Amino acid sequence: MSPSTKSTGKYRWSICALLFFATTINYLDRQVLSLTWSDFIAPEFHWTNNDYGNITALFSIFYAVSLLFAGRFVDFMDTKKGFLWAIGVWSVGACLHAFCGIATSGYITGNWFVGFEESKEVLRTVQDTGLVINVSVTLFIFARFVLAVGEAGNFPAAIKTTAEYFPKKDRAFSTSIFNAGATVGALAAPISIPFIAESFGWEMAFIIIGALGFVWMGFWVFMYDKPERHKRVSAAELEYIQQDDIADSKLVGYVPETTTKVSLIECFKYKQTWAFAFGKFMTDGVWWFFLFWTPAYLSSVYGMDSTEAALPLFVLYMITLLSIIGGWLPTYFVEKKGMNPYEGRMRAMLIFAFFPLLALIAQPLGYISYWVPVIIIGIAGAAHQSWSANIFTTVGDMFPKKAIATITGIGGLAGGIGSTIINKGSGLLFDYSKETNMAFMGFKGIESGYFIIFSICAVCYLTGWIVMKALVPKYRPITNLQ
Repeated sequence: MSPSTKSTGKYRWSICALLFFATTINYLDRQVLSLTWSDFIAPEFHWTNNDYGNITALFSIFYAVSLLFAGRFVDFMDTKKGFLWAIGVWSVGACLHAFCGIATSGYITGNWFVGFEESKEVLRTVQDTGLVINVSVTLFIFARFVLAVGEAGNFPAAIKTTAEYFPKKDRAFSTSIFNAGATVGALAAPISIPFIAESFGWEMAFIIIGALGFVWMGFWVFMYDKPERHKRVSAAELEYIQQDDIADSKLVGYVPETTTKVSLIECFKYKQTWAFAFGKFMTDGVWWFFLFWTPAYLSSVYGMDSTEAALPLFVLYMITLLSIIGGWLPTYFVEKKGMNPYEGRMRAMLIFAFFPLLALIAQPLGYISYWVPVIIIGIAGAAHQSWSANIFTTVGDMFPKKAIATITGIGGLAGGIGSTIINKGSGLLFDYSKETNMAFMGFKGIESGYFIIFSICAVCYLTGWIVMKALVPKYRPITNLQ
């Protein structure tokens, strides 16, 4: 709970806990592939780094485009139904991955009625490895497409829920809590998924993790409702939640917010939209790079398999849990320094923008021990999640509640484009640097490729902050959006 919050009822934190678990499941589902492809899936289907890079890059594109429509969908369907549809679709998509091997062998042989082990035996006998690669990659891309369409609804719905249940001064803190689900999901993944895959097969890893979403849906149905209609939200808690609306209603010229649907084109007319979108474009790809490629980095540079990398990855994501502090810091600036919420958030984001610069020395100091880059990536990840919690809440600072999911989706689209560029570019660069034994700044082979990408990631946050500040130098909420 926010340090400044008095005892007014606590049900809003139960809703925040639901958002946390949804985000945890969201990140668990997207991590299954990154933790199984190298040791289990690639040998079966003969994938290269570029094949995996294509799949992750296309997932980023699907996710990005879907975010634009997911935000609109959540605003149209409203929070409860929108979230249910989102997690239902992505859970189906997560489970679909498990059947790509069966579908590949079925396409090649015409016999679709085989089990997981039988499909493996079939694929071992296929001489045309190019056909196996093309078919399997296509099928995994389709499964990632379904996963992306559903997962795109998580953050627009979660940010909209946060705006419904928390006043502005507490939104960054509550967002940092549910956003920590991304870290916990990434944290739980390496200590569970490889061992499930090793014990029961990579297919069961997708099925078991994917089924968690269906469990969450049952809790959401019974626990969520609008705070003004919820039987478990007391009058005192509702007054606390709606304190911004109450304060705004006393201002001269106050116009109550309508429920009219927001025009997507109208949203692009505001600098606030472009500031949020650019900040996401510059920084989302950094997190996704660390999420998708760190297991491969430990494998390529340090020779670890997925089970050996479990401990370093666990420690890495434990470090990123420090990001919860990032949600509290703007509250400190607002309450102790007298800043408005936007100023407090931008001050905090500037501080967080400096920590990723440590990535510049991750590879140069990596010769000491693999723990050096692991710790540095963990610190950069914590800075990203702190940044992310605050950039999300700038939407609630600037825009009316009816537009929050739509604006979040626009920013998500921009972030997805940035993620696509870095994931596809990384796959190509790593294969090229490995094949040509490329030399750069004292590094050779694939290590030179990682050094280049780490360096790019290091400066993205400061660049994003500078442009955001230039576009929206001061707090300017939108009150006339139709």
